[in-house]
Amino acid sequence: MQKILKIVLIVIGIVAAGLSFFGMPSGDDPTAIDSGSIDLMFLLTWVLLIAATILAIFFGLKKMVTTPGGLKKALFSLGGLAVLFIIGYALSSGDEAQAVVDTFAGKDIEPEVGTVKNIGMLLNVFFGMTIVAVALMILPGIKKLIGR
Repeated sequence: MQKILKIVLIVIGIVAAGLSFFGMPSGDDPTAIDSGSIDLMFLLTWVLLIAATILAIFFGLKKMVTTPGGLKKALFSLGGLAVLFIIGYALSSGDEAQAVVDTFAGKDIEPEVGTVKNIGMLLNVFFGMTIVAVALMILPGIKKLIGR
């Protein structure tokens, strides 16, 4: 299965390279955006993106189910993510959101307080995930240094 998949991906890559090399319209052509080869390249990009997404999800779920303790680790990780979202929402303040909404009052953009609060929550979650990722990279190194 894996060899067949590699061969299919190589063939698709060669077709895409050929289309991009030989099928690209001239930059001076005003109808370049309606070119059939560009449409085909976009279609190929979507097909590859969808295939990669489906395969990543499938093999990830397969490994999670077949590995002993994999489901437990996945649920633990999802619980940690839920806690991170709850903390992020709690830290995003409504007062700052109201200040942002008041700043844009009467202009073309009229955000709502809930939207601004959700954006603040997502920023907090992003920062929290960054801190966790950095900690997970640094802590094993420190543990090795101390353990020696």
